[in-house]
Amino acid sequence: MEGGVGAILTTSGQMATLLSVLNLCSAGDHLVSSAAIYGGTVNLLSFTLKRFGIDATFVSPRATVEEIRAAVQPNTKLVFGETVANPALAVLDIEAFATAAHAEGLPLIIDNTFPTPVFCRPIEWGADIVVHSTTKYMDGHATFVGGVVIDSGNFDWAAHGDKFPDLVQPDESYHGVVYTRDFGKAAYITKARCQLVRDLGVCPPAVHAFALNQSLESLPLRVRRHADNAQRVAEWLEQRPEIESVNYPGLASSPDHDLAQKYLPEGICGVISFVMAGGRDQAAKLLDSLKLASIEVHVADSRTCVLHPASSTHRQLTDEQLVACGVEPGMVRFSCGLEDAEDIIADLEQAFAAIA
Repeated sequence: MEGGVGAILTTSGQMATLLSVLNLCSAGDHLVSSAAIYGGTVNLLSFTLKRFGIDATFVSPRATVEEIRAAVQPNTKLVFGETVANPALAVLDIEAFATAAHAEGLPLIIDNTFPTPVFCRPIEWGADIVVHSTTKYMDGHATFVGGVVIDSGNFDWAAHGDKFPDLVQPDESYHGVVYTRDFGKAAYITKARCQLVRDLGVCPPAVHAFALNQSLESLPLRVRRHADNAQRVAEWLEQRPEIESVNYPGLASSPDHDLAQKYLPEGICGVISFVMAGGRDQAAKLLDSLKLASIEVHVADSRTCVLHPASSTHRQLTDEQLVACGVEPGMVRFSCGLEDAEDIIADLEQAFAAIA
């Protein structure tokens, strides 16, 4: 689906991200990442990997090629970003990040979870490695946790062998194999399988792979319904007096609308966010008043899911701290499911009436 030469299923989306990084980075190395990425990935890159001697520098998703290149250090091994960030919904300028990475002899890794390859194929825009949390739209039903790493086969590891010795020199842990020599375009994904999956044991159970394969058969139908519902709900919310602002790249008012039109012309995803007038208290009341939508940390599910970060995932922060990390106190993350859009809107309408 992504157009790669090989892929590996993992036990979670976070493990897919970790595997993609550890396949290139060791203690003493560095990476550059967009700042607009999933919060768990921020924690992984900036805290957990730091304990293992791998440092990260974060740049704006709208950074120029020059700004991205300026963040690169002599020990940098990769550039990372998300096509559509969770939960900020910022759209990454993939071409700019790819241009900057390749100019420095580095690969670009993209998390493409929210759009799925139905709406965007980052490899076609210059990405070298793509990862997904299959727990989201690919599974689509919150049945099994999983992830996947896809290798484009396009990056010339041998041309930059000084940066990636593990790919161009004999691997004594695997019979002295030289991945670039013996596996060509599949060098990266073969190393990840033979070395990291073997050593870390991150293979998903067979039944998880079976269920995922079934879900993938309906993926194009499902994600289009999710995106259509999100577009309709976002447009409706934009007209409501109870709403301070709506964030969805499909809206003409979005600062990322032009990038969305470029990279995601057929659809974006089913997740939107909006800020309630009245702040934290009104947002919390809204969630308590919804009937069809369920309060879940999960997103990209067949059912409509809603979350108020300020009173759940980010409840330990003050209002000032929330704003500093890009989460308004009155922000609601709303993941449109597969229900009829009119039913989703009716649920929101009755909830607004209940808290008026």
